[in-house]
Amino acid sequence: MDSQELVQHFAEQSHPDELEQFDRASLEELVAKHETPFMVLDLEEVDYQYKSLQAALPGVKLFYALKSLSHPELIKRLKGLGCHFDLATIGEVDLVESLGIKGDRCIHTHPIKKDKEIKRALEFGCKRFVVDNFEEMKKFYKYAGQVELIIRVSFRSKQAVVDLSRKFGCSLEELPVLVEMAQSNGIEVVGLSFHVGSQSLSPATQVNAIRSSVAAMKVMNNVKWKFLDIGGSFPVSYQEEVTPIEEFCAPVMEALSELPEHIEVFAEPGRFISAPSMIEVVSVVGKAKRGSRTWYYLDDGVYGGFSGQMFDHASYPIAPLKPFDPLGEFYPSVLAGPTCDSIDVVAEDIELPELEVGDILIGKQMGAYTIASATEFNYYPKPKIVVVEDIFDPTTEAL
Repeated sequence: MDSQELVQHFAEQSHPDELEQFDRASLEELVAKHETPFMVLDLEEVDYQYKSLQAALPGVKLFYALKSLSHPELIKRLKGLGCHFDLATIGEVDLVESLGIKGDRCIHTHPIKKDKEIKRALEFGCKRFVVDNFEEMKKFYKYAGQVELIIRVSFRSKQAVVDLSRKFGCSLEELPVLVEMAQSNGIEVVGLSFHVGSQSLSPATQVNAIRSSVAAMKVMNNVKWKFLDIGGSFPVSYQEEVTPIEEFCAPVMEALSELPEHIEVFAEPGRFISAPSMIEVVSVVGKAKRGSRTWYYLDDGVYGGFSGQMFDHASYPIAPLKPFDPLGEFYPSVLAGPTCDSIDVVAEDIELPELEVGDILIGKQMGAYTIASATEFNYYPKPKIVVVEDIFDPTTEAL
């Protein structure tokens, strides 16, 4: 590598083109047709993510977590791929039922439920429920003979960005008592579940949870175990690279090999499937010089499609649609949302080329926990979703 190539290499590492894998012409066509802000759901990327995870977890039945992104077209696509579904509310039951999905392809995983939520799920044909405490177990006494219960155990993870075992899950010490409580009231316990956390950066806690669950099942041999639900946690890359999914899942599969052959394994991916499948397209609607930084005001922010920055601890890659020279000038900048609230800032201390009012920016990896948690604060409407088959440039190797 000569000196000029070396300079360019380091410049591109400092200011890479975040959109290099996208078909810019297709994005420009979408901008010409649709007013910003809008989100673009790429169904081919849904295919790719689902198949990648299934290949990394052979033999594991995937139950998509609707809460991450519940767009009907995404659900229909996953249905066609053979996916199953993880439900938590009456609204989610109603949605999948309206799309022709049957209850036996679903599991109801919310550990805390109203009685009407249990009744609605049973009416739908979903009989597998998750519980994690004594009071919840009592709600199922009157449904003995109609339900199969899976008990959720807590395994805390310091490697997960969102720790889901803080709020839910019983201890391993409580497990035998819960099982005895169920059996003495005629309720069938069929499995164990856990969820070590969303966006886990290491499989270590998941591996430990699998091995602890296997050990618990072997000790409690008075139960006809059918299922082990290993939850979600499969990571995607936002600003930093993460372990490739096949490498992440390799130790998970090794641990699962210790299960008796008759026990079926479930997983509950949400983010891994939905996050890379959607981008957001926004416009610069205002510009101001404040101190040493240029503030660019966008037509969507953290109260809208970027809500995951507040609720999901995510930081999305964002870049101009128009090509830029990585060796050109970059300036300290701030990207702010449109609302009157000062907390509505998408990015601070970001270096950008000079932008003008009307320029387009693209946010990547924006499928998971974004539009799902968006509000209409200040009466700004939520971004609409445009569904496409492919926004990736087929001449690249990004897929």
